[in-house]
Amino acid sequence: MAPPQHRPVFFFDIDNCLYPHSAGVQDHMQRLIDEYFVRHLELSPEDARQLHARYYKDYGLAISGLVKYHKINPLAYNREVDDALPLDEIIKPDPQLHRLLSDIDRSKVKLWLFTNAYITHARRVIKLLGVEDMFEGVTYCDYSKEPLLAKPHVEMFEKAERDAGVMDVHDCLFVDDSSLNCQHATARGWTVIHKLEEEDPEPEVRGSRYQIRDLQEIRQIFPELFASDASPRSGTQGEGHPQL
Repeated sequence: MAPPQHRPVFFFDIDNCLYPHSAGVQDHMQRLIDEYFVRHLELSPEDARQLHARYYKDYGLAISGLVKYHKINPLAYNREVDDALPLDEIIKPDPQLHRLLSDIDRSKVKLWLFTNAYITHARRVIKLLGVEDMFEGVTYCDYSKEPLLAKPHVEMFEKAERDAGVMDVHDCLFVDDSSLNCQHATARGWTVIHKLEEEDPEPEVRGSRYQIRDLQEIRQIFPELFASDASPRSGTQGEGHPQL
């Protein structure tokens, strides 16, 4: 039997969310972006780092500032940065993640990816993790279109809702490692989980109803979303969520 059309949607961020920050992808990404600034804007390494940080703070993505002020080609940028990441050496299949996602009852909720990366990067990551068959779709930052839309801007959340067929914002669940993205999603009416790393301090401003340090904790927060025969895995006990 096909699942009902109007199910709640569970949006999952990808980078530093489906895999931990400790995997090192972010470090490689920062280096490649800084090198791009040095190479194409003829900046010193220090100036490149500062401008990169400013664009990320102001726009959510370094590429947004590059497009706005330097008219760079986003797809060429993607080839030199995201697609140049040595992901095959960093990301490996994650059986626990696969089990977590497969235990979620798809008749109750739709799983959807929601990332600021371009589609090529999104596909590479989920394939390497071994979860490419777990999601019904993906909303991504489309480098081929202007203007670039990215979290935390409201237009990106609206795009995700359209893509996933959301009928009511209160039917949206969301997990992301960015406190800023979580704050904006919460303000929009989504039910939000902020994923922290084990070593992360508590954020000064709590931007979500829930905080976790392991995706497995979703089992305790939303037990009603899991198939009745799904066996719990390790995770910290958390506050339950009312039926959606």
